Amino acid sequence: MMSNKHILVVEDDLSLAEWISDYLIEHGYSVSVASQGDFALTMIAEESPDLVLLDVMMPVKDGFEVCREARAFYRGPVLFMTACSEEGDEIMGLDVGADDYLTKPVRPKVLLARIKALLRRTADAPPKEQLHFGELEMDAVAKSVTVSGQKVELNDNEFDLLWLLANRAGTVVTREELTQTLRGIEYDGLDRSIDIRASRLRRKLQEAPTQPYVIKTVRGKGYLFCQEQEG
Repeated sequence: MMSNKHILVVEDDLSLAEWISDYLIEHGYSVSVASQGDFALTMIAEESPDLVLLDVMMPVKDGFEVCREARAFYRGPVLFMTACSEEGDEIMGLDVGADDYLTKPVRPKVLLARIKALLRRTADAPPKEQLHFGELEMDAVAKSVTVSGQKVELNDNEFDLLWLLANRAGTVVTREELTQTLRGIEYDGLDRSIDIRASRLRRKLQEAPTQPYVIKTVRGKGYLFCQEQEG
């Protein structure tokens, strides 16, 4: 039975990465592979996988760094793999945002069972009513946004756009999808209502104090909610 779930395997041992990929593909998953921590962060942001299988010992950025930085925009499950069985490493992994932990050598059936459990837990989770990104907080029930405790005045249309983009943080959301979801009509290539809404939302967020998140325009595609890079 095909799962249609996408798993990102972050592993610098290419033979192990290939073995895991083949095994998961055999069981109905789509798989991509990153061999460095910095590559992994880019792929998590661009591909928004359903689950990240993350080795701890990675070049450039280790798994702890990758998980910590990814949690600024990625809400999917992260399953750590490590050759180290030290309790401190397990605790550190959970502290930086991992959902579960596997010790190498990886046993195929155990790996598959952990992945299924995490994906099932994610699917069964109730819809989020609040989102937190550092000092930025959003409440879907009250349709309120605060930054560093100060309220950002948004109308319902602006909030709905922000909520949709924030739930897909790190992923480009197309104008076609935004128009269909927020207005219930097909995008005709000429309608600028979403662009106007995004412009107003961006201006209000930029006026807020200590605001590290921005709405970026991705030319020819749509919009991206992401952490603003310094420098």
